[in-house]
Amino acid sequence: MTLLEFSKKFPTEKSCRLHFKSVRDKQGVVCKKCNHTDHYWLQYKEQYQCKQCKFRTTLRSGTIMESSNMPFKKWYIAMMFMSATKKGFSSSEIQRQMKHKRYEPVWAMVHKLRKAMGKREDLYKLNDIVEFDEGHFEVETSKEKRSNLKRGKGSQRQKDVAVMAESTPLENPKTNKKSSHLRYVKMKVLEAKDADEINKTVRENIDEKSIILSDKATSYIDIARYVEAHITEKSTKETTSTTLKWVHIAIANAKRNFLGIYHKIKGKYLQNYLNEFVYKLNRRYFKEGIFDRLSVAMVCNYG
Repeated sequence: MTLLEFSKKFPTEKSCRLHFKSVRDKQGVVCKKCNHTDHYWLQYKEQYQCKQCKFRTTLRSGTIMESSNMPFKKWYIAMMFMSATKKGFSSSEIQRQMKHKRYEPVWAMVHKLRKAMGKREDLYKLNDIVEFDEGHFEVETSKEKRSNLKRGKGSQRQKDVAVMAESTPLENPKTNKKSSHLRYVKMKVLEAKDADEINKTVRENIDEKSIILSDKATSYIDIARYVEAHITEKSTKETTSTTLKWVHIAIANAKRNFLGIYHKIKGKYLQNYLNEFVYKLNRRYFKEGIFDRLSVAMVCNYG
């Protein structure tokens, strides 16, 4: 959605609130008290009332806006900036654009949207042919780790990220030459670099009927237990450019994207930034539809 389209569609706080309600009406409201799904809308209270137990639910309750005092219009401005371009915007730039006095509420709002993006991606698993490898992302070192570094104990300046790319093998009917086409990507921060963490990541993100392509890292030794087949190749430049082509393109693009927008990323928030990158990459053909999809993710909150 362009800035001009946004300003025409959402000129006021009321227009944003009405749109939010229309999205929520389509997704449905679940009563927190009895789990019933049929509700009345009380216009004078601007609340939903359960038909069964009469429990009332506010418009924001159960969504990522719950407990937030930020106006609907500013939430929508943030969504517009986060979905308008491939690269995105930093929280400080969004704060400047919406002319909000304090940085912290804008930062919290943006990270809630990134978490909603991640929860949306977690609803799906990759399948068919999946490339699997790890990327190493620079993160800001905490004060404690900097202190350890001075003492010679070392410091974790990089975070390991499992990167999975679902690719479709294509064959040219004239030349019979095979190539691949990227479909969807997942990126998950690894809390530990061992077989157990890799196995958990595979189980949670890749369908068991898939075929995984990877190098011969020792932490990948058990992957075959959780998928249809696990094909490995020795890690070389050729492997990187052919067998694991899309994984490394995704890693390079993510690093370039972060470098151009964010000054420093703290390790504990890296997954949120990856969520935004992956969400937009997987919806790269949606164009203005990304905003509409994000509004659904914002309403549903997915637990």
